[in-house]
Amino acid sequence: MRLGVLDVGSNTVHLLAVDAHPGARPLPAHSHKAELRLAELLDADGAIGPEGVDRLIDVITKALQAAEDKGCEEVLPFATSAVREASNADLVLARVRTETGIDLAVLTGEEEARLTFLAARRWFGWSAGKLLVLDIGGGSLEIAFGMDEEPDAAVSLPLGAGRLTAMLPGDPPDPQDVKALRRHVRAQIARTVGEFSRFGKPDHIVATSKTFKQLARIAGAARSAEGLYVQRDLSRKSLEEWVPKLAAMTVEQRAELPGVSEGRARQVLAGALVAEAAMDLFDAAELEVCPWALREGVILRRLDHLTARLDPSPARLPHLPTA
Repeated sequence: MRLGVLDVGSNTVHLLAVDAHPGARPLPAHSHKAELRLAELLDADGAIGPEGVDRLIDVITKALQAAEDKGCEEVLPFATSAVREASNADLVLARVRTETGIDLAVLTGEEEARLTFLAARRWFGWSAGKLLVLDIGGGSLEIAFGMDEEPDAAVSLPLGAGRLTAMLPGDPPDPQDVKALRRHVRAQIARTVGEFSRFGKPDHIVATSKTFKQLARIAGAARSAEGLYVQRDLSRKSLEEWVPKLAAMTVEQRAELPGVSEGRARQVLAGALVAEAAMDLFDAAELEVCPWALREGVILRRLDHLTARLDPSPARLPHLPTA
């Protein structure tokens, strides 16, 4: 069957259509995305204004048309931190429901972390051992750790690259603002380290999201055109070397870096500060970028539910003769 997952994030609205079957790897069939930057459309009261809601509905309508055009039998729509934290979230969701016919499921930060962890676990498999998964979105940072498909610990912090970019006015930003943001980020992450360290050291540290993919590419990792199965790593040493360079660059100069789009160039410095802090405080000398993230986690969870519905009874072992 062809499933569509509609991700209303802080930066983009992204429809991913996949050919999916229980027990099989979801195969991407079509991608439709539009930059919306909901996190930047909030007014002084934390509400998404009428213009922002109009734009959101227009983008969702076009994404749903794309899903229909590509033959999606079902669309799984969800929203993350920008809608979750909007002071008028209920009004926004009601308008979306009335004008598009869909109910946006608003994920909690912990649900984001758990679904992203599931995607990483399925990608790397059991042989990866204890996984520490980091995910920097537009509005929040998700961290999850565990041995199984459900993490032992999962948290979400308001440290998204889009959100924090507002704390770095100027082009390039003032060095004092960069230092202040660095202190803020590290203090926030440090509060959570103890919650994870009691489970022991991870065997494998991985990261998902556009921010980490861009940072790895800047540091010399393979281009996306080289395929999903090329390993892409990011070292803390290279990140520490790049942070001051990014801080000294204008947005236009950052947009010329490999893998950095014009739309994301403003946010890459804030994202780099979060990534550097997380790697340092969790003592990660190196991490591996995972191609799968939240959207794939949502699809995998849906496929699990379909499998359980098709065969709700426990598997029966054949009778084995005794000695």
